[in-house]
Amino acid sequence: IENDFHDRPDLAPNLCALYVEPEYRNQGLAKWILEQTREEMHRLGFKKLYLMTDHTSFYERYDWSFLTMVKEESGTTTRLYQITTTT
Repeated sequence: IENDFHDRPDLAPNLCALYVEPEYRNQGLAKWILEQTREEMHRLGFKKLYLMTDHTSFYERYDWSFLTMVKEESGTTTRLYQITTTT
């Protein structure tokens, strides 16, 4: 999506609402979704992709890096990660 309800509209596009149901976890599904999304965004011409999360170690396993803290519409702050879409 263009913006995941945070105060940095210059950081776009955003991957939003990645969730794997508990019974399907630890099967590589999140990794596969992240890889496919990265490849597709590269194919579409985007050089970077962003996501908001309060997880502090999950996305680092898949080459995402912490960029900055952002303020959500609710006023709380959360972590914003980025990844280069080229592999």
